[in-house]
Amino acid sequence: MAVKLKATTRKNQEHSELRKIREIGHVPGVVYGKEKESKSIAVDSLDLIKTVRDEGRNAIISLDIENDSSVDVMLHDYQMNPIKDELVHVDFYIVNMSEEMDVEVPLHLEGEAQGVKDGGVLQQPLYELQVRAKPGNIPDEISVNVSNLEVGDSISISDLPTAKDYEFLEDDDTTIVTIVPPDTMDDIEEEPADENAEPELVDAESDDDKEEK
Repeated sequence: MAVKLKATTRKNQEHSELRKIREIGHVPGVVYGKEKESKSIAVDSLDLIKTVRDEGRNAIISLDIENDSSVDVMLHDYQMNPIKDELVHVDFYIVNMSEEMDVEVPLHLEGEAQGVKDGGVLQQPLYELQVRAKPGNIPDEISVNVSNLEVGDSISISDLPTAKDYEFLEDDDTTIVTIVPPDTMDDIEEEPADENAEPELVDAESDDDKEEK
């Protein structure tokens, strides 16, 4: 069942108007979807944060738009002000509850691996898994129990139980957790850096560039 969230419409895209919206505790945003006309809206920032915190990143939200009909949406993207640590813009995507979609779901490890107790080191290459499912069948998280893993053991996508409501999109041999010997980690830490490696590029797009959507 979708959780409800109220939204007001907005037509003025000027900086001064966006500033006023944020000053009253709302965040500007846009609603769009396949073959749907995009709409500029604003929602209560605290209500949105509470909804995502309580229901999860992939929650289905029934967006009650002012002077319009409600639509089922998912939070598709958002921008934060890193200095003030507050939302500055949100994107909602209108979903078709009868069509499958591809999303990322958090991966949660349960238990303490026996290999860690014996001195090994747990490595988790992935913290989210890509799944395909209808919106109403998207799991809140994928839980994996690692208690029985010994040093040298690993878990791959192929080891996960098959679910009837969704499918994994990663390759079956993709490793999601492994227990390595401690001396392996020492070798990795002592390996010299590649002096010829190119520096990583940093996305320098500012919040001001993003917020006008």
